[in-house]
Amino acid sequence: MLSSLAPARRRLLLGVLALLVAGVVAVVAVLLVRRDGDRALAGADAPPAPQEKPGPVLLVPGYGGAEESLRALASRLRAAGRDATVVPLPGDGTGDLRVQSRVLGAAARAAVLRTGAASVDVVGYSAGGVVARLWVRDGGGRSLARRVVTLGSPHHGTELAALAGSFAPDRCPQACQQLAPGSDLLRRLNTGDETPEGPRWVSVWSTVDEVISPPESSRLEGALDVRVQGVCAGSRVEHGQLPTDPTVQGIVLASLGAAAPAALSTSDCARLSS
Repeated sequence: MLSSLAPARRRLLLGVLALLVAGVVAVVAVLLVRRDGDRALAGADAPPAPQEKPGPVLLVPGYGGAEESLRALASRLRAAGRDATVVPLPGDGTGDLRVQSRVLGAAARAAVLRTGAASVDVVGYSAGGVVARLWVRDGGGRSLARRVVTLGSPHHGTELAALAGSFAPDRCPQACQQLAPGSDLLRRLNTGDETPEGPRWVSVWSTVDEVISPPESSRLEGALDVRVQGVCAGSRVEHGQLPTDPTVQGIVLASLGAAAPAALSTSDCARLSS
């Protein structure tokens, strides 16, 4: 067919075809780059975040979504030179924890794009620690999270949620139900490895915590276990005081430093409490 065309028309047609092919190749290349970038941000087939360079810190509120509970800790982190943001949870923070984990994922992606950092650190207070775990396991957090620190989180549920579900079910919304011991969400979350590879994990908890019942529910298998009373023996920090207690704030700062989180003892009490 081409041979039947005049030489000038044949050269023109071949030139147009070459331009079309080049355009298609360019579009495909852009789409592939975007796909690979999206997969990296989502954590698909991406390596773990580098540990040596801390990035921005995202603080996740507990049940009820009260952002003010974490403002003092965010200020302490900023005073230490860290970029720290409290993540606003949808609604009143009592809805599906899985939806909350997707909000955390969006906040993490926004933080790395805003700062150019390779990773984020996450501090999850109370139910916020469960939200962080859901994001790491299901939402791409394995490659974006460098450290995850949980403060008094009901990793294995709290009897208060179970009691609310039994005696006042109309006052126990979805997140409350999900935080009851043995809930479908917690059973699935705790099956197998409780601390998937990727971030370094630290669990901070208090033996006098009366909201997380029993307090040992805050222990996370595979994480660096930090009992506040193991650092400052006389500490009486309760659940609501965890984000504002100077010692706990010192533990968080130490856990999010450039060095790997290390075991702490009573010899560290004075240093961390100042």
